[in-house]
Amino acid sequence: MADIMEVDITSLGAQGDGVGEYDGTPVFVPFSMPGDRVRAKVLETRRNGLYCDLVEILTPSRVRQEPACVHFGACGGCQLQFFGDDTYENWVRERALMALRQHGFDDVLVLEPAISPKSSRRRVALKALKTAAGVVLGFNERQSHRIINADMCPVTRVELTTLFTPLRDLLGPILSQRMAATVHMTLTASGIDMLIEAPKALDLADRERLSDFANEHDIAALHWQEQGFLDPVAIRREPVMNFAGARVLLPPASFVQATDEGELALTAAVVDACKGLGRVADLFCGIGTFTFPLAREHQVLAAEGAKRPLDALSAAANIADGFKQIIPRHRDLFRRPLTADELKIFDAVVFDPPRAGASAQVAEIAKSGVSRVVAVSCNPNTFSRDARTLVDGGYMLESVLPVDQFLWSPHLELVGVFTRRL
Repeated sequence: MADIMEVDITSLGAQGDGVGEYDGTPVFVPFSMPGDRVRAKVLETRRNGLYCDLVEILTPSRVRQEPACVHFGACGGCQLQFFGDDTYENWVRERALMALRQHGFDDVLVLEPAISPKSSRRRVALKALKTAAGVVLGFNERQSHRIINADMCPVTRVELTTLFTPLRDLLGPILSQRMAATVHMTLTASGIDMLIEAPKALDLADRERLSDFANEHDIAALHWQEQGFLDPVAIRREPVMNFAGARVLLPPASFVQATDEGELALTAAVVDACKGLGRVADLFCGIGTFTFPLAREHQVLAAEGAKRPLDALSAAANIADGFKQIIPRHRDLFRRPLTADELKIFDAVVFDPPRAGASAQVAEIAKSGVSRVVAVSCNPNTFSRDARTLVDGGYMLESVLPVDQFLWSPHLELVGVFTRRL
């Protein structure tokens, strides 16, 4: 078989690669789309086809558009920028359908996707490296640890991108030669929460630089983390997230939804699915993204295995007004899932696990008889696996909402609503 081939791209794969065929074998080509004719170089042969590099676009698709970012093609993110809006929306829906079909869901109602717009990402993790020429700061190259020195990012909030250059100037005198760092930034309701991870203990001059930076750029909180030790260098305001009117103090670099728009879409779907029901169990609740909106109308059990997020939720619940009872519970739901007997007192269960899904917990939910289950997932594949467990256990999957908070990428969140069959 030829190392370099010409291929007509006819469809898209699960990771957004263009898919064509050569001598009856599927060919996967990144940065291509249906309607393209491309020249591609074979890199790897796998059981399901040939994986290639794009050499040249011979004839572009008529719906191909100019990428929005100067770093497109090198940066490992946003690899689908050349999709037009309609093509991209169709792809997002198809991404959900592909995962569902793999687990036997061929006729599920997949709703119109909720796609976050450009310049909406409110949290980022930047890689930094001190070199002889200065600090390189940005995102990793595609399939590489090399860092793209980014001076813009079209999907990220401008409040964060304007700090890219000042951060290079800040880290230059602090980092040693060839020292790497990671900068976590989250835009909260009270300002930017920043945590810098690097293998260095701070001296007095470093602290002064960091403190001056926080004051100059109005950073709410700046922490330095070295070998697991968290150093609160400058706390000018407590970073706060607002969930349905509850003000939750954000632990440094804690997980929040990537965009305001995505959080709103997810929350609305969860709350709507539980409307009219009684007690709700919110499993893998984090700092309370769904707990507080649900608690406007429901008594909520909020279960979480990580202590810091649950402590933040508990503290906010103790002082928040206008909510029904919130019962925080510290529990490792992977090792000790809530049992079917424990779940029987609830009218609805909401669960939002990490990417690996929640197979042990879902097995208990499937046996519980709870009338309504709402599954939120950042991994369509494990979502579909867990959905199969629920359906095989007596539930009906009513609908799936795709929520895209990572514009121009294959990363996708899903909200599935399940009802117990009578």
